[in-house]
Amino acid sequence: MTDPQQRNTAGIGQRPAPAVFFLSDSTGITAETLGNTLLTQFPGHRFERRIIPFITTEEEAERVVRTIDAVAAVGARPIVFSTVVNPDTRAILSQGNGHFMDLLGAHIAELEDVLQSRASAEPGKAHGLGDAIRYQSRMTAVEYAIEHDDGQSIRALERAELILIAPSRCGKTPTTMYLALQHGVLAANFPLVEEDLTSRSLPEPLRPFVRKCFGLTSLPVRLSQIRQERRPHSTYASLSQCSWELRNAEDMYVINGIPYVNSASMSVEEISATIVQRMKL
Repeated sequence: MTDPQQRNTAGIGQRPAPAVFFLSDSTGITAETLGNTLLTQFPGHRFERRIIPFITTEEEAERVVRTIDAVAAVGARPIVFSTVVNPDTRAILSQGNGHFMDLLGAHIAELEDVLQSRASAEPGKAHGLGDAIRYQSRMTAVEYAIEHDDGQSIRALERAELILIAPSRCGKTPTTMYLALQHGVLAANFPLVEEDLTSRSLPEPLRPFVRKCFGLTSLPVRLSQIRQERRPHSTYASLSQCSWELRNAEDMYVINGIPYVNSASMSVEEISATIVQRMKL
């Protein structure tokens, strides 16, 4: 983490960038996701983020409090997002000199009232092995996505729940990996090469599975920028080539009745959510 005494003060109006802590008794994924969702509502601010996972003892919680207090002593009070479920550990963390936001505690208490049952207060349920079947399905999906990345394999395409197609560098790989890891979707991805785009015909191995296909497109300028990073000053990265490929890819999608989305200004999370909804996965 950046030395608090050297904290970056750049930003709108030269305001200091507040320190933000994401605290968890597990991986920290939930705390970071929920906390960052709230922070995105304040686009005029910069933040210095730090994730502290696996806070499972009172001693560890006390060390975290000392860290938060040290940051607060030389600048603004940090913002603290917590998904710690153990009430004793949570109580210690809330004593730090930060703006403490308990993302789970109040909701757990409310659920206890609704369900007339006590919460387990066991950490790691969201992203651990608490649901062994769901965990295994996600790992199987990741293995499938790796094997079927960028058309490397056409084995067992009948098992695929989704086949993502697009010209090169439109975001196929990160999207299929995210769908596998977060949703357990068996997703393959397949590149559209010049021969496919010229004929506007779906690649032959995919034709029996056209109803599983979903297309990605982009903006020519954006695709050219991405390709320039990979092959500078090449025909592959030229604006004219990118325009031609995207235009023909979109024609292919329309001709074959394949749904598609423009990924140019969307995050992988937004692309994935759109696919899940439109493909009814």
